[in-house]
Amino acid sequence: MAEREWFDKDYYKVLGLTQSATDKEITRAYRKLAKQYHPDTHPGSEERFKEISGAYDVLGDDTKRKEYDEVRRLGPAASGLGGQGAGGFNFQTGDFSDLGDLFGGLFGGSRRQRAAQRGADLETSLHLSFRDAVMGVTTTVNLPSNDACHTCKGTGGAPGSDFVTCERCQGRGVINDDQGPFAMSSVCPVCQGRGGRFATPCPTCHGSGREPSSRRVNVRIAPGVVDSQRIRLKGKGNPGANGGPAGDLYVDVHVAADPRFDRRGRNVTTSVKVPLTQAILGTTVEVPTLDEPVTLKVPAGTQPGTTMRVRGRGVPASGKNPAGDLLVTLGIAVPKKLTKHQRALVEQLAAALNEEPAVVEVEDAS
Repeated sequence: MAEREWFDKDYYKVLGLTQSATDKEITRAYRKLAKQYHPDTHPGSEERFKEISGAYDVLGDDTKRKEYDEVRRLGPAASGLGGQGAGGFNFQTGDFSDLGDLFGGLFGGSRRQRAAQRGADLETSLHLSFRDAVMGVTTTVNLPSNDACHTCKGTGGAPGSDFVTCERCQGRGVINDDQGPFAMSSVCPVCQGRGGRFATPCPTCHGSGREPSSRRVNVRIAPGVVDSQRIRLKGKGNPGANGGPAGDLYVDVHVAADPRFDRRGRNVTTSVKVPLTQAILGTTVEVPTLDEPVTLKVPAGTQPGTTMRVRGRGVPASGKNPAGDLLVTLGIAVPKKLTKHQRALVEQLAAALNEEPAVVEVEDAS
């Protein structure tokens, strides 16, 4: 999540809370709103549902919430040195009490141990068939990764190459920069803080110590996922640095259309055509489902557009969500061509039913 977006969006307001809300209050508010605006039960609320989910992704994670609160507290100064800057000192008030934490280890050439850093979040897309989206599925996604180079084992140097001291920083990894009353230090731009370099860089990774790779992550999709829904997998993003936690993985789901089925909330819809005479006399028809076909009894005199319900053949039950149904809309198959004999029989039927020609009234346009 970019800091710029954190400046602009008040996630507490999205969930109807204040910044003093407890973890339980945040979870309770999210569940209430997610149920109220879930696309399965309230079609057309996808954007609102995404906004609610995005707010909870941040506020529901202790680490992210602390970072979010700090970014919101610092405002635009979080990305620069206006007002209160990084390290807790304030240029406007003159409070330099934490300068030691910020610059400690940079004076005199010594360096502090790096703080643990949370790994970056990752995003990927997952394309599902209509059936897998309805029934649920466990699948895998491939993610780009950077592993230690197999040639140099992550050192960045060619096998057997000597490690020579950096001429710019003399092996310290930092260079001094006089800034008035302070002797500021910064990471050496030549050796990137390593204090030296290998005389011959690794030919495989060109001295970076890393090489591109990929890793597979298992993703469990619960029954009833909808198109454009975003799923968060906690701790499946990039690994953290210096012992920090891994980031999260966000999976954007794309559901393919199906030529026979559609969705209406947790119900699956389809249509079947019944021959004219069978609709008049009554019959049974075989109806396809996402599993085995079912036999449906069509009462005599069924009208075109009648919808019949097959219980439990929609989205399977999951968690607190009940199973959906299969909604079958019946159409009437009317023959386009008749033989003379067939036409005579239909005319006899019309006469027996005392059917009269349809009359359409047209208003005078004058």
